[in-house]
Formats: sequence, structure tokens, C-alpha cells
Amino acid sequence: MSQTSPAPHQALILFAHGARDPLWATPFEALQQILRQQRPELRVGLAFLELMQPDLPGLLQQLAAEGIREVSVVPVFLGQGGHVRRDLPALIAQAQQLHPQLAITVAQAAGEQPQVLDAIAAYCASTLPRP
Repeated sequence: MSQTSPAPHQALILFAHGARDPLWATPFEALQQILRQQRPELRVGLAFLELMQPDLPGLLQQLAAEGIREVSVVPVFLGQGGHVRRDLPALIAQAQQLHPQLAITVAQAAGEQPQVLDAIAAYCASTLPRP
């Protein structure tokens, strides 16, 4: 008799801008896979602001239908530009009205975190030829 694991009640959404070129999404899809491997008990989704699917409202609707109760949205942007400061809060407010059962939190832009900046700086420095 096999035992199935319970459906997750938490989800993590990586929120990216989107682009016309489908290859643009490759690093975000890789990040999603890394998180799924690290946290198999967690529902990890990837949503886009524009030009790619799924969009954030559609993914939040799907998660609500799956019975997810807690969602953390992480903007995988380097900074808090207009999309993160204006567009994202408007999308979240709309989603909260449509899905009041979802507890949605929004993290700061990933690129503003010291550990992310340290990793990027280390990579940039590593591109120099060794003396």
C-alpha cells in the first residue's frame, strides 16, 4: 500500500517580467527547478508580468483552486522599479479580492538582497583573468 504525501498548502511564486524570446525564461525555469528539488513539499510556480504565460493572476487562481492557503511572491527582478512598486501591488490587491482565502505575501526584489548581490559580485570578479 503506497502512501501519498499530502497536498501542499504553501506556494512560492517566482515573479519575472517576461519577454518575447522564450529562451529568456531559461534561468528562471532553472531557478524554479532548483527550488523544487530543494523543497519538494512546496508548490513552486513561475509567473510573468507580461508577454509570457502563466501570468500572475492566472497562477494565483490556479493555486487557490488547488487549495493552497499561503503564497509568497518573490519578484526575481534586480531592483524595485515601477513594475515591482506599482504593477505588482495592484495585481496582488486584485488577487486578494478574488481569492480572500489566500494569504499572499510579497518579498523584496531578489536583486536587492545582500547575499544575491554578493553572489553576483563574486561572479563578476571571477570573469577577470587570474594575475
